[in-house]
Order: sequence, then structure tokens, then C-alpha cells
Amino acid sequence: MMIADHHVINTHPAPQDLHEQTLNIAAWYMASGLNPADCTLFVQSHVPEHTELAWILNSFVTIGELSRMTQFKEKGRADGHKTNAGLQQYPVLMAADILLYQATDVPVGDDQIQHVELCRDIATRFNNHYETKVLTVPKAVKPVTAERVRDLQNPLKKMSKSEGGSGCIVLEDNVDGAVKKITRAVTDSLNHIAYNPTEQPGVANLLEILAACRGTTPQAQAAGLVGQGYGTLKTITAEAVAELLTPLQAEYHRLLADKAELQRILATGAAHAEAVAATTLAKVKATVGYLPKFA
Repeated sequence: MMIADHHVINTHPAPQDLHEQTLNIAAWYMASGLNPADCTLFVQSHVPEHTELAWILNSFVTIGELSRMTQFKEKGRADGHKTNAGLQQYPVLMAADILLYQATDVPVGDDQIQHVELCRDIATRFNNHYETKVLTVPKAVKPVTAERVRDLQNPLKKMSKSEGGSGCIVLEDNVDGAVKKITRAVTDSLNHIAYNPTEQPGVANLLEILAACRGTTPQAQAAGLVGQGYGTLKTITAEAVAELLTPLQAEYHRLLADKAELQRILATGAAHAEAVAATTLAKVKATVGYLPKFA
């Protein structure tokens, strides 16, 4: 389980913010249920094999493919010529993140499917070119529900932490504030509850959030609310989010109180991750024909 700090720097965060947020994410991961005894939790920049493999993989992808990535195009339209090369190269580094660990299944939201497909193309080209199977070709796996949580004020676009505002709930939100955001969410004028993302995107978004919190499906939640109004839907969705956030935030603050222990866990995780990553990278470099380094 990787904290992707390399991927963040194309937005040029303040150094202290990047440092603090890296530890914060580690605490959020663990508060959410990731046990370092059962998984490898590490920071991307602590394992240098990620960037080295990404450089090699750059030779198996075209500029045209990277320029056609939906997220890059959307950011490019917004920023024009200010868009940096790091954003364009993002999917190649993401491919390295996946391929280093010979992943077979990659759990992603709907907006990342295109990047996993590019990763598959890169791995396949590399294997075909060298007539090898050194890189495992992965597949994307989407969640049962809430594969793309939508903005509460504009359900036609995804909820984005970078945009924030009243349409976005972040884990750090005051619980009462999160509840208010949900009770003010945009719905529609149809005045009936049904799971129809095309005709009722706002209602569908609330049903998906509710289902995700309860571990069910939006269709099941809609069936249980037949005849009820949007006020009821918002109220029970807000209650479900509050019930999820309250213990999560308490555990997060408990973990964050001991930053030295968090750093120890991340260091241990990096050592485990690097052992696997180094093995894959060594095979890739041998396949390419790099001269080995001798003592």
C-alpha cells in the first residue's frame, strides 16, 4: 500500500505540507483498517526503483498516447501551456508503481481505468519486444459501488479534493460540517428516489455514498426508500457518513500523536517493498541488456 508522494509534486506543494501530508495519509490508511502486520505500507519516494523503472518504461509509450489521457487533456485545457511534463508522465510512473510488484489486480476508481489500460499496453509491448514474460500484465478491478463519487453540488463531475468547496467531503472535515454538505446536496425536481445515474445523478450519488457506508448497493438502498422524500435520503446519508467519520477520525488522531512510530512503520514497509521492487527491476534491466554493476 503506497503513499504516492512522487505523483503529488507536479502540483508544487509547499515542502512542509508535503512532509506533513505524507504522515497524515499513513495515519488515515491505518485508521481505515490497514494493519502494517498484514500489509506493506510505504512511501513511494523511499523506494527508488519506482522512478528508475518509469524511465525504462518511457521507451515503450508514445507522446501521443500520453497526450490523449483524459486527465492530462482536462488539466491541459484548464492550464494551457502551463501544464508541466510531470503531469503528462504521471501514467508511466503509475505503470511502474504497478509493474514493480507483479500486481495481477489493480483496484481503482472509474477515472483511473484508462491509466491501467495504458499500463497493460506498456507491459505487453515490453514483453513482446524482448520475447519475455518478465512483467505481469495486470487488470483493473472496480469497486462494487461508488467507483466515482460525484461532487455534491455538481454531480456531473467527480468529487475532487483539489477543488474542495461545499461539494466535497474530505476525511478531515468536521463531522457537523460534512453533515451540512450532504443536507445541502443538489438533487432534482423529479421528487422520487430511484437509482438512475443518467436522469438523477444527484440522487444516484447520494445513494452510492449511502451504500458505500453501509456495505450494500445503491439499488438496495433505493428500494428501501421508495415513497420517501429527498430530505429523508439526505438525512440518512448524512447519518451514515457521520457514523463512519467519527471513529475513523478518533483513530487517526491517536495514530498521528506518535509520528516516530508512523515513521518506523513506513521505514519497515519501504524495506519490504524495495526487496520486491529490486527483484523486478533487476530482471527488467537484465532483459534490456544493461551492464550489471559489479563490486
